[in-house]
Amino acid sequence: MLLYMSSSPGQKPSTPLHSVSVAGVVVREDGRVLTIQRADNGTWEPPGGVLELTESPEDGVRREVYEETGIKVHVERLTGVYKNTSRGIVALVFRCRPEGGHESLSDESTAVEWLHPDEISRRMHEVYAVRVTDALTANAAHVRSHDGRKVVSTGV
Repeated sequence: MLLYMSSSPGQKPSTPLHSVSVAGVVVREDGRVLTIQRADNGTWEPPGGVLELTESPEDGVRREVYEETGIKVHVERLTGVYKNTSRGIVALVFRCRPEGGHESLSDESTAVEWLHPDEISRRMHEVYAVRVTDALTANAAHVRSHDGRKVVSTGV
């Protein structure tokens, strides 16, 4: 759902507001990637969620990954910016490495698994698999848009 901001009271809204989320593609030394099965819809995704107003993107990634998986991470770099054009969500995805903790479930995850990269495209919807693939294969950040189901444009 998009929210709009108007320039003054009583005027028609003009500027759409976006939600910002963060996600961590956490890669172990053996190349396996940390994933969760979401409790609300059963999909497999990298751990992540909504960025809070008072936190930096890196702090948000560390918090979300830990809350959803029990794994503490070191944030290495931004690997992509992904916009869901149908919901107005901009996701910042970071490559991370594990620093400690133990896999555990949360209210948001029904399973936590370290997947081999070959398993990613079989387990995840395209819009999440591409985020992992981008984090594993490139040093430069990608910019992509999707409609919630399919990638509709690829940028940088």
